[in-house]
Amino acid sequence: MADSSLRTDVVIIGAGPAGLFAVFELGLGDMKCHLVDILDRPGGQCAELYPEKPIYDIPAVPLCTGSELTARLLEQIHPFGPMFHLGQMVEHLEKTPEGLWCVTTNLGTVLEAPVVVVAAGGGSFVPKKPPLKGLETFEGTSVFYAVRSRETFRGKRLLIAGGGDSALDWALNLHPLAERITLVHRRDDFRAAPDSVAKMRALVAADGMDLVIGNLTALEGEGDRLTGASVTLASGNTPTVLPCDALLAFYGLTMKLGPVANFGLTLHEGLIPVETASFETALAGVFAIGDINTYPGKMKLILSAFHEAALMAKKAFAYVHPDRRYRFQYTTSSSDLQHKLGVTEGTAG
Repeated sequence: MADSSLRTDVVIIGAGPAGLFAVFELGLGDMKCHLVDILDRPGGQCAELYPEKPIYDIPAVPLCTGSELTARLLEQIHPFGPMFHLGQMVEHLEKTPEGLWCVTTNLGTVLEAPVVVVAAGGGSFVPKKPPLKGLETFEGTSVFYAVRSRETFRGKRLLIAGGGDSALDWALNLHPLAERITLVHRRDDFRAAPDSVAKMRALVAADGMDLVIGNLTALEGEGDRLTGASVTLASGNTPTVLPCDALLAFYGLTMKLGPVANFGLTLHEGLIPVETASFETALAGVFAIGDINTYPGKMKLILSAFHEAALMAKKAFAYVHPDRRYRFQYTTSSSDLQHKLGVTEGTAG
């Protein structure tokens, strides 16, 4: 082991829900984890793309936001003391002479472990931006591609561009806060959930918000503050200027796999094929869970990632503890596991 490297049991690339729950499953098997994530905080897509957007399909949790889910996962894994290396990107993955995996980040952090888990979602998400002159001037102050805090838009004249779920969801969710919301889409047909479309049309009919069918063509403002946006109407009428204080542009996201593509892993259409007994890749000791992997019947759900993490941890145990026999236990009845979780005075063993 190099003098400057850190030794651990498992290195997890990605600190989204898949990576965080993997810490829990691995911790139950006495495996210590270090996590690396390019974001400056845990949570992955939940933290970056929809921290305040409702999530409805977490088992036994009828509703929670991305931020709430992240907070609960962090609370759940606290007993296992994971180490986070945030704001860093893994650039290299290679085998050491001792047979360990060596992970190196762009900031020079070097981690060595017998197991690596790639839980990097679909890679880095980059928003598709409207081709508008001077757009960069307003980014971060009055042009946004995600909602970090609903309060940012309280009392604002808000222009929302797009026709998918994100555009419709936020038009409905921010409606009670904004002074006025105008939804702009290039055609009077939407890719969002029918229920959301129906609610939006009902608000428009009741003069609760505006719907404009056309294309954004220019932005107007003073300094870095937006004052309006020009729209070429689909009807062919003269372009109109819509007054606004902020623009939320939801034209979709482009996923970039980044350095993961150079790890020597087999890739299929930008995803990592795995076998489904343990979600191990073609490289022994390297696993892929969550949206980054692919296999027959794959469903890109947080629920699926949790299932994959559990099976991955069972196989990882053999690499981390080759001299021990894996013993399946239930957290509800095992005093050993409850002791690890800090919920009983059981005896560790």
